[in-house]
Amino acid sequence: MMQFYKKRDFGTFITDSFNFFKLYGKNYFKNFLLLNGLLLILMLVVVVFGYKEFLGAIFGSNMAGQSYYFEQFLNDNVGMLIVTGILLFVLSSALMIVNFLFPVFYMKRAAEGQTHIKADDILGDFRANGKKVAAAYFGLTFLVLPVAFVIFGISYILVFILIGLVIMLFVVPNLFNIILFFCFDYFNRERGFFESLSYAIRSQFSYKNGRENSPYWKYWGSTIIMMILFYIVSIFFTSVPMILFFIKLSTTAPDAQFEQNPFAGSFGILFFVMYGISSIISTMLMNVLYINSGLMYYDSRTDLHQKIELAEIDTIGINE
Repeated sequence: MMQFYKKRDFGTFITDSFNFFKLYGKNYFKNFLLLNGLLLILMLVVVVFGYKEFLGAIFGSNMAGQSYYFEQFLNDNVGMLIVTGILLFVLSSALMIVNFLFPVFYMKRAAEGQTHIKADDILGDFRANGKKVAAAYFGLTFLVLPVAFVIFGISYILVFILIGLVIMLFVVPNLFNIILFFCFDYFNRERGFFESLSYAIRSQFSYKNGRENSPYWKYWGSTIIMMILFYIVSIFFTSVPMILFFIKLSTTAPDAQFEQNPFAGSFGILFFVMYGISSIISTMLMNVLYINSGLMYYDSRTDLHQKIELAEIDTIGINE
């Protein structure tokens, strides 16, 4: 059994993140796929049927040098693209919330001592916190994330004058941790949306008691390391579909039908299946970052560190 509420240093965050999956990994990912599988499949179906012809029009017009073909496709299918875009937005935002909250509910149960957690348990947590889940969905989707994207966009633009590279190194990990800290705090305390959001921001820079050194650098450092590891591993899987596409493109004899829509036929099915598999793997790999942020949140809850230590002292006399 793993101790969650305790003080950790930079290296311990990383090692304990992997230790978590050694202890709970099989059960964790089984439940994760059970709860997220339907949303992932629906997203794949929307992308395949909604954007297959769209991508074909882009690549087909580029290879044939006919820009008017793509413009005509947009004019003829604008309604379908709008509906598909709305569906994709709803599904992706719903998947985002489930991805953020699944580790929150799972770690909460694990921290309470539950060893065998079932998908029904996590689903029950979603139902029991229905109002909070809805508030988190709308608050994150239409308030927090738009602000985060604006900050990210400004930082990205500044990359062109080099200073943006340095800013991005700090903006991305901080925004990620703030969002995850909010999710953990909102569902681990009886607090309002903005109270938890305020705590998520403040806890990045100082502990609640104010007597200890700032945890900022260890939070930032471990998140950067985890993000680099995630990028290195996930890029292998996400690049497979495009590698297949360029191999097909370079080895196929000139064919008007293929050039008009390279995603038609069996190759298109194979491409999107590989795309779906790589997306699922990348989504699963993101959980390493979620768990890492969760351990940081438990590190920030120094009030519970003291209670657990006192509880352990109280049990000494009982066990003797």
